[in-house]
Amino acid sequence: MKDILHVLDERRSGARLGGGQKRIDIQHAKGKLTARERIELLLDEDSFEEYDMFVAHRCTDFGMESNRPYGDGVITGWGTINGRMVYVFSQDFTVLGGSVSATHAQKICKIMDMAVQNGAPVIGLNDSGGARIQEGVDSLAGYAEIFQRNIEASGVIPQISVIMGPCAGGAVYSPAMTDFIFMVRDTSYMFVTGPDVVKTVTNEVVTAEELGGASTHTKKSSVADGAFDNDVEALAEVRRLVDFLPLNNREKPPVRPFFDNVDRIETSLDTIIPENANQPYDMKELIYKVADEGDFYEIQEDHAKNILTGFMRLEGRTVGVVANQPMVLAGCLDIDSSKKAARFVRFCDCFEIPILTFVDVPGFLPGTGQEYGGVIKHGAKLLFAYGEATVPKVTVITRKAYGGAYDVMSSKHLRGDVNYAWPTAEIAVMGAKGATEIIHRADLGDPDKIAAHTKEYEDRFANPFVAAERGFIDEVIQPRSTRRRVSRAFAMLRNKKLSNPWKKHDNIPL
Repeated sequence: MKDILHVLDERRSGARLGGGQKRIDIQHAKGKLTARERIELLLDEDSFEEYDMFVAHRCTDFGMESNRPYGDGVITGWGTINGRMVYVFSQDFTVLGGSVSATHAQKICKIMDMAVQNGAPVIGLNDSGGARIQEGVDSLAGYAEIFQRNIEASGVIPQISVIMGPCAGGAVYSPAMTDFIFMVRDTSYMFVTGPDVVKTVTNEVVTAEELGGASTHTKKSSVADGAFDNDVEALAEVRRLVDFLPLNNREKPPVRPFFDNVDRIETSLDTIIPENANQPYDMKELIYKVADEGDFYEIQEDHAKNILTGFMRLEGRTVGVVANQPMVLAGCLDIDSSKKAARFVRFCDCFEIPILTFVDVPGFLPGTGQEYGGVIKHGAKLLFAYGEATVPKVTVITRKAYGGAYDVMSSKHLRGDVNYAWPTAEIAVMGAKGATEIIHRADLGDPDKIAAHTKEYEDRFANPFVAAERGFIDEVIQPRSTRRRVSRAFAMLRNKKLSNPWKKHDNIPL
């Protein structure tokens, strides 16, 4: 018996060493942790249960039969994050470059199937050279099996991808279908075709970092939701994100202890709106002052900064936040901000996370660039997302809510449950100057008359009371009491039940 146990220990030790100490040292020299070290940091101490440690590939071409390392380049299993179950796979770059074989993919698929069956998130730590060329179509088939599971798990369990090394070719499509993608600066990249292929086909000379680095995907392409300086920080932030999310679509988000007075009054909010309607202010200040303990977890912070998306807590409960940011493009909606917010709203609706919307929007960004880029269809994505969402929706209009953008931003007409406005709110078809020049076109030659008409329009429409008279605004509230009023609104909505008409699925304007 002792001999058998000794053999088991030896085999386990060999599997845990991955590609060997030399390759581990190379991984560390690049500023990267090993696959096992990443799992240890991500999960609670001693909570990881590993599966398929002794799986080996079955390829016999190109001399591969003599190189069959245990684990086949990926570590899979489950553990806990702050006591809540998650499934995880971590690709091991020290073993055959973390390349995906049929058995490598099979291990990932097993974990994903278990996650869906048992209702827990899947976290993928990606660090792979891509498809294992020696296996040819078997490797491609493995990728497609993973893709199919990403699709079936979408909206059922949260899926999180962390790109911690190379991720190229077909490998990028699995993370692309997950709910959140995080990257590590300087050590990770994603692209469909690499710099060498790009140079051959288009004659463009570009580095891997420029083509698919963290900066590119968080600022320009919006493929990634966040970037961090190193593996340790990235994994800590993933732990923080998981704390906001439900385990699956049949559970409510977690409720955490909170030590912040729900009735807290913030008198500084009474003066946050500048006297000059064209002067910006930082919407993040409002979010921080409303949230429990000022805690706000921002998603896609570096992309489309004219809109803010992220998670906060009210009375210890997770709330998704969407807010126009007057500091950037005056808070206008455009193509990028509409796509960013629409995807976030749909995620919240998938997982029963209530949505809080702060509105200060002068309209959609004008220009040929926007129209040629399809701002009509992209703007409709956000409109569609809010309209189809059945979760509790609370809206606060702080200043401008003009034109179609007023409708789009979770208005009462898109089944907003509770719609508040500050006294500083201006709800109208357009700004006073533009409206006056259209209505009183005949007086354009007389500046005094135009000024008088503009003043008349401002007095009549540049306030929240016309909308309140019609019941489109439920209450005009004091800015200082926003936290209390919003918290009470969500408390009232906790047992909300609403369903859309039966359909196979909708056809959102993609």
